[in-house]
Amino acid sequence: MKSYQLAALALALVSGNVLAGPLEEAKQHVQAIAAGDVAQIVATYAADANLYWIGGPLDGNYSGMDNITGVWQKFTKSQGTFKATIDHVQEAINPKGATVTADVLFEGKQTVKVRYVMSYREGKLIAETWQIDPKRDVKSAYSFR
Repeated sequence: MKSYQLAALALALVSGNVLAGPLEEAKQHVQAIAAGDVAQIVATYAADANLYWIGGPLDGNYSGMDNITGVWQKFTKSQGTFKATIDHVQEAINPKGATVTADVLFEGKQTVKVRYVMSYREGKLIAETWQIDPKRDVKSAYSFR
């Protein structure tokens, strides 16, 4: 019986998001934005999440899944897909949650430089700050197309 339990645990550990912590979830979130995949972008939000979009035509505070989904639909419709470059990534974790910060360069129809802050509790994105920062210098640590 123990060998079956160990095999099941091993399978669980190597499959999908079981090992995905906040840093990996944040990278996947940025990758979904770059791909213009709204369903994937909003998949990890908590139902009562908040998105603080600072700067640009979508500037505003968005609360709840409907409002957050709407803003990402507008963004992806107007911008299409991007190449995303992530730099200066930092992760802070404690037993109550985690925060990931990064500088992200989105290159597509327009170039969008963002200071990004994503906060997680219980594996869900609860608060996100998208700070447009035209002067931000982003070098390649991770890139997605």
